[in-house]
Amino acid sequence: MINQLSWKVGGQQGEGIESTGEIFSIALNRLGYYLYGYRHFSSRIKGGHTNNKIRVSTSQIRSISDDLDILVAFDQETIDLNYKELHDKGIMIADAKFDPKQPEDTNAALFAVPFTEIATELGTSLMKNMVAVGATCAVLNLDIKVFEEVVQEIFGRKGQQVVDKNMEAIQAGFDFMKGKLSDDVELMELEKADGLKRLFMIGNDAIALGALAGGCRFMAAYPITPASEIMEYLIKKLPALGGSVIQTEDEIAAVTMAIGANYAGVRSLTASAGPGLSLKMEAIGLSGITETPLVIVDTQRGGPSTGLPTKQEQSDLMAMIYGTHGEIPKIVLAPSTVQEAFYDTAEAFNLAEEYQCPVIILSDLQLSLGKQTVEPLDFSKVEIRRGKLVTEELPEIENKGYFKRFEVTEDGVSPRVIPGMKNGIHHVTGVEHDETGKPSESAANRNAQMDKRFRKVENIRFNTPVHKNAPHEEADLLIVGFNSTRGAIEEAMSRLEQDGIKVNHAQVRLIHPFPTDELLPLVKTAKKVAVVENNATGQLANIMKMNVGHAEKVYKLLKYDGNPFLPHEIHTKCKELF
Repeated sequence: MINQLSWKVGGQQGEGIESTGEIFSIALNRLGYYLYGYRHFSSRIKGGHTNNKIRVSTSQIRSISDDLDILVAFDQETIDLNYKELHDKGIMIADAKFDPKQPEDTNAALFAVPFTEIATELGTSLMKNMVAVGATCAVLNLDIKVFEEVVQEIFGRKGQQVVDKNMEAIQAGFDFMKGKLSDDVELMELEKADGLKRLFMIGNDAIALGALAGGCRFMAAYPITPASEIMEYLIKKLPALGGSVIQTEDEIAAVTMAIGANYAGVRSLTASAGPGLSLKMEAIGLSGITETPLVIVDTQRGGPSTGLPTKQEQSDLMAMIYGTHGEIPKIVLAPSTVQEAFYDTAEAFNLAEEYQCPVIILSDLQLSLGKQTVEPLDFSKVEIRRGKLVTEELPEIENKGYFKRFEVTEDGVSPRVIPGMKNGIHHVTGVEHDETGKPSESAANRNAQMDKRFRKVENIRFNTPVHKNAPHEEADLLIVGFNSTRGAIEEAMSRLEQDGIKVNHAQVRLIHPFPTDELLPLVKTAKKVAVVENNATGQLANIMKMNVGHAEKVYKLLKYDGNPFLPHEIHTKCKELF
């Protein structure tokens, strides 16, 4: 019996690889197992190698595993690219159709199973992925009945005959594989899970759901990997709540529409990836100077330019903080789990309205598209706070003057009205302005308005700006990360503790304004600080040095080949520091 399993299916895009992993993982999720899945795919619609690596456990996990127990291969390329992840007792299950060849430098067993032939005999080769699922069940000694509900949900609309045929394919794959297994092959039977019901979702779905819970009723966006699922989710859900989604002609139109909707009083969202954020930058500056709330999602991917559209990277950090020309206040959040992505997105709308500035939710491809088990969400934790939005009738202004929309206040936040409110008329332009919005180039006014805008974010109230796991008052090592690196860091931390190294961990969730007061005590009491990030220049490390100091302690642990960190990589690199 094992308490954890790592399973991967691979082949060419367009031949059912994603659905194979989806069916396998949904069934195990419903048995109560914790899962974490990560897809490797090419930036094309069909063709090119793709794989889906799924980790199954009886306890919470937030990272893909170092090694591999079972590899399901629909072509030789899958074996050639992935077999080295298999441990010595690992198993390869390959479609006999392509006459699979076992690499010489592995002890993992190879079983050729006629996925395509069996599926064709049952009616269509399209069911070969179901045959593969059945073969996997044989290795796990897993009752195929656990897939009946999932198959019914996926194929039920096509008729009961299709459902029955797919279950037949799973049974056939199970039976064939059972016949191939000998006594010297060790089965990988999983310990029984707790059976509790949990969500299983990608980060983008959590972001979209958080937007709904946070009162978002309009989204304008242009499709782009890896952000498109946010728009696709809201297209299905928003109309039922009286909201709408517009797919715009480009990113500039998307962000300006979102600004316009927010100005009109509707909580609005736009989402994109690095290239799209580059196009949005001027409009983000417009949101800043007009003090119009704006929530933006940036799902980071490999850059620059088109770069690696379907690969992991965390290289937009500096751009999100400093990308706009001129200087405006903004807030940048960086959730580190799917659950945090839900709550942080809902809170982003409150922050945008309370501080009347752009709020950027920074994600990355691994967090946005990685699918993981999520404990039930607590919607009672979500509240709606609209800041200084004036809802009561305004008094008449003397001499028919204008409303002081940009009034200089002590906390930097001015009263805000929506268009059409009686006695609330004011100017709104992208140039510097006085308290009523009238354009002004006065030096004194410029200072007053700039100072006012920046006072807003001097004391941001954000719950848990740094996620801390700090068991030691004085640590040998502090590991710092952001976004999806959290899971791999947590596993590496556990291994380093077993090596006798005292380790604290800090995952930065509020990137800007930087939570210096939260992080400084941990840095001060650590002998060395390792900053883990998926970019080539150590952007988070550099931001830490600017805000926290102690540069002599800070070491950069970088990976920028398009792949997420594995726990053993962080463990090994941290050990090298001692």
